[in-house]
Amino acid sequence: MTTVKAEILAVGDELLYGQTLDTNSHYISGEMDKIGVRVVRRSTVGDNEADILKAFAEAESRADIVLISGGLGPTSDDLTKPCLAKYFGCGIRIHEEALKEVTEFFRKRGRELTELNRQQAALPECCEKITNPLGTAPGMWFDRNGKVFVSMPGVPHEMVHMVQHEVIPRIRRRFTLPVIAHQMIRTAGIGESFLAEKIAPWEESLPPHIHLAYLPSEAGVKLRLTAFGDDPEKIRREFEALCQSILPYAGPYIFGFTDDPLEVVLGKMLIEKGLTLSAAESCTGGHVSHTITSVPGSSAYFLGSVVAYANAIKIKALGVNSDTLAQYGAVSEQTVAEMAIGVRQRFGTDIGVATSGIAGPDGGTPEKPVGTIWIACADRNGVETRKLHFASARLVNIKLTTTSVLNLVRLRIKKGVKD
Repeated sequence: MTTVKAEILAVGDELLYGQTLDTNSHYISGEMDKIGVRVVRRSTVGDNEADILKAFAEAESRADIVLISGGLGPTSDDLTKPCLAKYFGCGIRIHEEALKEVTEFFRKRGRELTELNRQQAALPECCEKITNPLGTAPGMWFDRNGKVFVSMPGVPHEMVHMVQHEVIPRIRRRFTLPVIAHQMIRTAGIGESFLAEKIAPWEESLPPHIHLAYLPSEAGVKLRLTAFGDDPEKIRREFEALCQSILPYAGPYIFGFTDDPLEVVLGKMLIEKGLTLSAAESCTGGHVSHTITSVPGSSAYFLGSVVAYANAIKIKALGVNSDTLAQYGAVSEQTVAEMAIGVRQRFGTDIGVATSGIAGPDGGTPEKPVGTIWIACADRNGVETRKLHFASARLVNIKLTTTSVLNLVRLRIKKGVKD
């Protein structure tokens, strides 16, 4: 199996200054992955000739394909085209077909073709023109010594069209491409290091052509299996077997084998079981409800919520006992349990969840430091509580708490809410 490697190079000072987000490289990476081209590096370089030429040479030394976006405009700071001409040792002249295209582009829009715009049709003599029907800057294809350079506009929609309709078909014709396939295994309720320890024997048994990556976030730890090969059906069967063989090691923490996030998986479970859900939120300030309702169709199972930030609202809206708050405080197992029971009763749902904690950065005490969180899930079988300890920034604590709540509901449903 031959691996075809690519490097992506984004050109422009605005990218380095943080004035423009480089979405182009992200998009190109994804499209290359789909066709079996392995992206080995993504780089950004400013509008400086020496830096651009150096980046070209370094990229060529590592990759079979160098994919460049940006720097094709008509102004003096757009250096990609002259740098490519210099790098490949050829002159620049007006390309007649490109001139017709740019002339027609302006004619259709009732605009005059200026000399500056006319220079958009000037291309290095050693390249193949790539048509750009959505803009005035043609793309360029260079092929030398087995290496390919592709230069595309930096305007995102122009670049996307060119990748789909020109660049990918050319790459498919030029290279014999292997299969690159991915399998996601999504987990929640366990940290990266603890998960790695649990699945170590499984990871050690992976065949050499299948690689494992750990992708932690506030939404849980994703395990990504990446396989390289020539037979997609064989890879699919291997993925299926590996998804089954990991269950004895991490089954309780695994909630899915697709790209669906926890809130989507939970929503499907609620619909399948015919269950409804409500939420009482304090420290999460509505983030649990927001996450649940970000899923289309969530009105089928989510009835509503109460953001009971103040103790008075916990008492009035949720029925939390004032003695409970006085004795144990708002951030306590007793309070969060009464919140979950109260919201379930008031909304008439099968399940009620609640959060109360100290998200930070202030408000902590020696007994209850910042990051101390209580969550609860109430159903007809009773109420289950969890104490969480987070030590991150406020918004991260809120997101981590939300994931923990959704995962607690998932686990309660698996146990059987209506047993």
